[in-house]
Amino acid sequence: MKKLTIVLLLLIIIAETARTQDQISNNSAVGSWLGKLDVSSITLRIVFNLSLIENDSIAATLDSPDQGAKNIKIGPVTLDGKDISIKAPLLLAEYTGTFKNDSLIEGTFKQAGQSIPLNLIKLRKAFALNRPQEPKPPFPYLSEDVRFTNEKAGIELAGTLTMPDGDGPFPAVILITGSGSQNRNEELMGHKPFWVIADHLSRNGIAVLRYDDRGVGQSKGSPLNATSGDFADDAGAAFLYLRTRKEIDPESIGLAGHSEGGLIAPIVASSDQRIAFIISLAGPGVTGEQILHKQNHDISMVSGADEKQVMKGISINKKLFAILRKEPDNDKAAYRITAAYKKILIKEKVSPEDIEKDIKQLNSSLNPVSYNWFRYFISTDPKVFWKKVRCPVLALNGEKDLQVAADINLPAIEKALIAGGNKKVKTVKLPELNHLFQHCQTGLPAEYGEIEETFSPEVLKIMSDWINGLY
Repeated sequence: MKKLTIVLLLLIIIAETARTQDQISNNSAVGSWLGKLDVSSITLRIVFNLSLIENDSIAATLDSPDQGAKNIKIGPVTLDGKDISIKAPLLLAEYTGTFKNDSLIEGTFKQAGQSIPLNLIKLRKAFALNRPQEPKPPFPYLSEDVRFTNEKAGIELAGTLTMPDGDGPFPAVILITGSGSQNRNEELMGHKPFWVIADHLSRNGIAVLRYDDRGVGQSKGSPLNATSGDFADDAGAAFLYLRTRKEIDPESIGLAGHSEGGLIAPIVASSDQRIAFIISLAGPGVTGEQILHKQNHDISMVSGADEKQVMKGISINKKLFAILRKEPDNDKAAYRITAAYKKILIKEKVSPEDIEKDIKQLNSSLNPVSYNWFRYFISTDPKVFWKKVRCPVLALNGEKDLQVAADINLPAIEKALIAGGNKKVKTVKLPELNHLFQHCQTGLPAEYGEIEETFSPEVLKIMSDWINGLY
């Protein structure tokens, strides 16, 4: 549930050996070079595109296909014998490497104080992701770009409304993204799951509104200092907007939230009994702190980490989270968290140089600009909201979800709903599926971009059948 950084490690093994040279010419360097790096269980591919410009020097752009980033201008590029340097000042990064032959560069990617081995393979043709489920025209439904306003926050949000062809009125669902700033397609690792969901549902008689998060795409506002509660106001504004559309049945509008969106949905429905239904897609049933500790443990263990070291890290996180929960002043919290972490590192006899690196990494993962969101997330118990939800609920989780574990979250959601008197709940744990509802091997986030499937067809059918079964 964290934002991804642009860093990568070698995936492809060279099939043939090319000629080693004492010096690499500009012409030999020109082309697209692919590398892959694993960082914190996330695997991202990176492509350096090198081309000649008028003065016979080399220009460079960078693609991060798993993040949907393309043609990021970087440079300058320097060639010295067999050595190459590519600077990326906007990313606070630099790549340095040595040509081993015409098709392989061995080197290091440096970013945010980290130095990580990164080898590059020269591609024979432009890199392209294969996403067979991405919808393609012609579409047997209507699609309209729309705008609506969150009056409470005073911001305009933008999205896409897809509706079955015909007069209606149609049942409708609002898609709510997970944590991090995302566009209306919930684009992640080269996948566009919300577009795939919207396409399927609208082909099956259900209108869908998906929208850009505040500050993303065409939506106004800023996510800085915003919490899940604030994002719930955005979802509530989407609901009020749909009720103004004559094509939509105002009594049949529901919410489908993925990950953090599965927390936002019950926040909205707990205070507005007009919400017709909820679909929780890997949504939380326990506190964010429990989710993050479980996530840390499960991902680390599947990745082959030492359990004693993992539990030690979780213990440190608990201490730092406790400071953030109790200290409402973000500046004071940042000071106290840094001081506490430094004290722990000193006690562990970590060198001053490594202490500086570790604190930089801490500030990168637990950044003060996200303290408001983080504090709300780790402190909020979803059952407070689930107990107040009266509409039908479908809660789905992948068996191999390592980010929001099915075994602790699905039972908690069901228990809270029943405790509140709501018996209209169906929970399903789906075998072989990960956090993105892809069929997978391990469930590790590192697989997300490698898997061609965007969203399980079985889950799409479960969703459409369940909604249509209500009406």
